[in-house]
Amino acid sequence: MAEQSTRTVERALDLLAAVADRGEASLTECARLADLAPSTALRLLRTLESAGFVQRDDEGAFRPGHRLIGIGAKALGHDALAATAQPSLHELARASGESGYLCVGTPDQGVLYIAQAEGSRTIRHVSWVGHRFPQDGSATGRVLRGETPEEGWVAAASVVEPDVVAVAAPVRAPTGTVAALSVVGPAYRLTGERVRELGEMVLAEAEHVSAKLGASAEEPAPGEGRSR
Repeated sequence: MAEQSTRTVERALDLLAAVADRGEASLTECARLADLAPSTALRLLRTLESAGFVQRDDEGAFRPGHRLIGIGAKALGHDALAATAQPSLHELARASGESGYLCVGTPDQGVLYIAQAEGSRTIRHVSWVGHRFPQDGSATGRVLRGETPEEGWVAAASVVEPDVVAVAAPVRAPTGTVAALSVVGPAYRLTGERVRELGEMVLAEAEHVSAKLGASAEEPAPGEGRSR
């Protein structure tokens, strides 16, 4: 049963690849490209259509559906955003010695970590990249919700992990906050004045990334609680 399920998934993925590569493909073309019988291809394509991964036009040709397009757009968007922010992440890690992160919000009120520059200290935070956490209470979650205070950055301790402090600031585009830039380190090292220093450091780099994305340096993003 497991082997059959795996083969079904492989066939469905082959069909998705065929439709995506062609942009538009008939049932016959889809079946040929995926090396499937037309009846099998049609059954799988109908399932993919009902799930929004493909759509069928008036002439019967299959095209990428809204869910497939959306996944591709998000993947490309995350890659582009990470590439834009990477120099600032490296600068944060170099200047602070702590690990720097870039994260984005998810539709289910989560925080997804998409890029990192590892700190240089012997005791340092290791990768959260690819991990998703709830927004509630976390520094990056507050930033992504537009709950950034007047100073422009947020700090939170022992929310995602015990004895870990995160300091985050918003990355903005003309449409609003699109990501959060942060540094993360052990609580014994990130206290008092050091947190304030890191807050200003993270804010400066977040504003640098925001400028690359076309955000105005004069106006806060919609929903931000600060004016500069």
